[in-house]
Amino acid sequence: MKVRLAFWFMILPIFMAMSLGSCSSSKRSKTSQTRQEPKEVNPSDALFSFVKDWEGVPYRYGGTTRTGVDCSGFVGVLYKEVYNKQIPRTTKELSSTAKTLPKSNLQEGDLVFFDIDGKKNTHVGVYLKDGDFVHASTSKGVIVSSLENPYYQRSFARGGRL
Repeated sequence: MKVRLAFWFMILPIFMAMSLGSCSSSKRSKTSQTRQEPKEVNPSDALFSFVKDWEGVPYRYGGTTRTGVDCSGFVGVLYKEVYNKQIPRTTKELSSTAKTLPKSNLQEGDLVFFDIDGKKNTHVGVYLKDGDFVHASTSKGVIVSSLENPYYQRSFARGGRL
C-alpha cells in the first residue's frame, strides 16, 4: 500500500505540470500569435553555419562533396546552399563572370581570386568579414584564412561579385 501511495505522489505532480503546461499554451491570445513573424534565415547566419559545417573537409581535385572538394567546387556548393544560386564551375569561368572589386570593397559573400605560382586565377574563395575568407586549401582542406597572411597578400589577384 505504501509503494502504491508513493507512486501516486510521484506521478501526480508530473501529471499536473503537464496538464497546466498544455493549458497555458492554449490560452495565448490571437494577437500574440499573429505578432510573431516567421523567422527568416539571415544569409549571414546561413553562410557562417555552412562554413562551420564544411571546415575540415579534405581537398580533392574536381570534388564537390563532403568526401572531398576543390576550391571552385566548394564555392559552387556554398553559393547553391547559402544563396540558392547556380554559378560557373571553374575558377577561370568564375573570374570571367564576376565583376571586379578591389580588396577594400569586399563584402560578405564576394569572391576572392588568387594567382598561385604565377598562374592567373588559379584559386578562389569566399570573403567572410574582417579580412577573412573561406576556401578549399590543397594542403588543409576547407579552412578560414586571412587575406593579411603574407602568402595570400602576395597572391591576391582581385575580388569579384556575381
